[in-house]
Formats: sequence, structure tokens, C-alpha cells
Amino acid sequence: MQTKTPIKVIKREERNRLENSTETAANPKRSAQEAARDMVATVSNWVNEFQQKRRTETKQAIKSLFPEPPQPSRV
Repeated sequence: MQTKTPIKVIKREERNRLENSTETAANPKRSAQEAARDMVATVSNWVNEFQQKRRTETKQAIKSLFPEPPQPSRV
């Protein structure tokens, strides 16, 4: 006579809890790297926006100072 192997019933909550615990345990270094990348990307975006704003303001100031392009002098 063969003995049957016992079947373990895993409920949804337990399965989700196990999956979440393995994901968080496997990715602590990775999440720190991702957080650092996000911070660098955010600061880079701030710098780019600031530079673009400064360029636009400079361009408008030059246009207001010199409304028409200067004509070359004839010799």
C-alpha cells in the first residue's frame, strides 16, 4: 500500500505575505540604488529647468535691449 504525501494548504494571505517578505528581503540594496538614481534624476531635472529658464530670460533681455538686429556697417 502506498502512503500519500500530505498536501499543505496555503491561503492567499499567507502566500501574499510570503511573497512580499521575499521581495523586500531580496531587494534592499537594489531599492537603495533606485532611490539614489531617483534623487540624481530629480536634481538633474531641477538643474536643467533652471538653466532653461535662465536662457529664456537672457534671450528676452537681449531682445528687449536690441529690438532689431544690428546692420553691418558699409565701408
